[in-house]
Amino acid sequence: MQLRSSNLTTTPISKKFYFSPFYLITASPWPLTGALGGCLLASGLVAWFHLSYMSGIVMGLLMIILTMYQWWRDLIREATFMGYHTEFMMKSLRLGMILFIVSEVLFFFAFFWAFFHSSLAPTPEIGCTWPPTAIQVINPFSVPLLNTGVLLASGVTVTWAHHALLEKDRQSALQSLTLTVLLGIYFTYLQATEYAEASFTIADSVYGTTFFVTTGFHGLHVMIGTIFLLVSLLRIYMEQFSSKHHFGFEAAAWYWHFVDVVWLFLFVFVYWWGS
Repeated sequence: MQLRSSNLTTTPISKKFYFSPFYLITASPWPLTGALGGCLLASGLVAWFHLSYMSGIVMGLLMIILTMYQWWRDLIREATFMGYHTEFMMKSLRLGMILFIVSEVLFFFAFFWAFFHSSLAPTPEIGCTWPPTAIQVINPFSVPLLNTGVLLASGVTVTWAHHALLEKDRQSALQSLTLTVLLGIYFTYLQATEYAEASFTIADSVYGTTFFVTTGFHGLHVMIGTIFLLVSLLRIYMEQFSSKHHFGFEAAAWYWHFVDVVWLFLFVFVYWWGS
């Protein structure tokens, strides 16, 4: 009787635990290593600006890259091989990604606020004009216009890849996502050449500061989104995504569309109207 009673009490609890839609992650060192890497990278940038030391930047980047690799490896194990990402979990992940993109919108809103605050009411220190005197602005219809076409084309190809994945056309998904990654790399190259050929720097009045900070952070987001899409491309190649279970790629596509929209605002207001 004691054995039967113990079975009756433990079985419902074990079943309830087994079929629970929640997943409590185990202890992980990666948030700590990621924070340390970010601290090293930030302090390394300050040392590079003032002392021309690159060791802090290199160490910070290496730690962040290691953290990204290990953390994504754990997430892929949980989602693909261990089956912890249930439908309920997917809803939570979608909500988390939406909130993250909203926070990124507010992040760029602060930079646009600074730009419009300075451009709509130029101070006497910069000649009461915008752009400030002695600033030779970048022609918006040269490299910036080409970059706009590149990002718009990448938005089309990433949407093509998503629809191909939904229709179980793995070959088309691989081709279109590869093209998206190449377009992202090409955009970064064009922006780097634009910075190298610019006649002003980040230290040239408030125009140079707002221009390089806003466009530079957007370029950083493009590089992050390119890595995000590259990881999704590798996972499609390794057949880790299906037509119904591919939120990793879906989140990357959302992030890439956000990057596209921010660039349109940058091109219209910073490059075109601001010049």
